[in-house]
Amino acid sequence: MADSNPDPMRTPICDAIGIDYPVLQAGMGMIAQAELAAAVSEAGGLGVIGTGLSMRPDELREQIRTVRGVTDKPFGVDILFATVRAKGSSVASYTDNVQGLIRVTLEERVPVLISGLGSPRGAVSEAHERGIYVMSVIGAERHALKAVNDGVDAVIASGRDGGGHVGEVGTAALVPSVVAALDVPVIAAGGLADGPGLAAALMWGAQGVWLGTRFIATAEAGAHRNYKAKIVDTGSSGTVVTRAHSGKPCRMIRNDFTDYWAERESEIQPYPRQALEVGNPASTRGRLEGDAERGVLPAGQSVGVIRAVEPAGDVVRAIVEQARAAIAAAAGL
Repeated sequence: MADSNPDPMRTPICDAIGIDYPVLQAGMGMIAQAELAAAVSEAGGLGVIGTGLSMRPDELREQIRTVRGVTDKPFGVDILFATVRAKGSSVASYTDNVQGLIRVTLEERVPVLISGLGSPRGAVSEAHERGIYVMSVIGAERHALKAVNDGVDAVIASGRDGGGHVGEVGTAALVPSVVAALDVPVIAAGGLADGPGLAAALMWGAQGVWLGTRFIATAEAGAHRNYKAKIVDTGSSGTVVTRAHSGKPCRMIRNDFTDYWAERESEIQPYPRQALEVGNPASTRGRLEGDAERGVLPAGQSVGVIRAVEPAGDVVRAIVEQARAAIAAAAGL
């Protein structure tokens, strides 16, 4: 007999990837490494290692094995599927480093593979052969349809409210439209950071949330304390969208770096050249060295509801408790 009062925190995506709660931690480059991923997964969510544009295959293998040394629960790897075209060719292929990251992820049989940017099509078949669940971050309905056509198992619909690379559509409009258009699970992302945000996402038809900014402000995140403090201290209007980081639109905390490039838009190079020559060095300054003015500090508009730096496991548990309360309150109305 079916449960007449199913647990709203146990969505189909939880069973699909073997997690307790529909709280997925975004794979933020330089920030989302083994310690954070393991803490989130151990607390019942999905922790994710973010490779960004700078992690090398041997580093990724070490990160994967470090996570497995802490927890036996499922986790993921987020790869930016950057491509290049050989001179005179119309066919794009993954960069050598991306191919190496894919190889390591497949060899290590990581439970979940996420394409944080670009199409994972070239890796989907081999991933499925190894029992790996594949997700893709998208910012528009047409991108979601393409991702499904490429064979992914679920999509992460990330609205313009979010931090890092963003599209043009706000989260509250994007998520329901993608849910209606697809037959695969949809995870909501963009400007979400707490239990009410998870409850709202479930009401939109999503099966969980993908949180980045909230997990930067945690004890285990590989971010400098100045970056974490900046997130706590910044209001929801304190971010801007700029191409200065990578050549693609990216939401960041407004600072001297974003102001400098706001007057030099014409000098911004295409992705990934801007990231390699400008964004990566500035990311190191901001994310790792703590230069909050001259560095890159990706963050979503959810900074407005983040009040403190806390252990990642506590964040997962608090979000779940708050979501249960929000859903119960809504049912009472």
